[in-house]
Amino acid sequence: MLNKGLRDEEKIRIDNVLKTLRTLIFVPYPLSHLQKSDIENQLKEFGLNIQTLIDYSNEELITLLTRLHFDWEQLEQFGDILIEFSKEENYNFKDKALALYQYIQQESKVFSFGINAKIASLKNK
Repeated sequence: MLNKGLRDEEKIRIDNVLKTLRTLIFVPYPLSHLQKSDIENQLKEFGLNIQTLIDYSNEELITLLTRLHFDWEQLEQFGDILIEFSKEENYNFKDKALALYQYIQQESKVFSFGINAKIASLKNK
């Protein structure tokens, strides 16, 4: 377990990477090779790349992210990024995002209407 100072530093680091990923993914499509390379570089911060995102099972991804000390909000943000990345590219990470949202809803012990709406939306697609 991390002490409070290290936990705070880790939270800031994860938040910064997620913020950068969001800005890279919320750009007009299709993504250029340079933009994909930038996304890959940010994913490396989490020990991931696009191919490992494809290859990892939902459980493996959740295990990795929890080992990296993602909190509930960060897991939700990562799920949002996966959804956005799936919209225009030839990738489908919706199942992984759904698994993340369900994990949050189940394990956080706090019901979230926002996450519940995201789960319902993904199940209806």
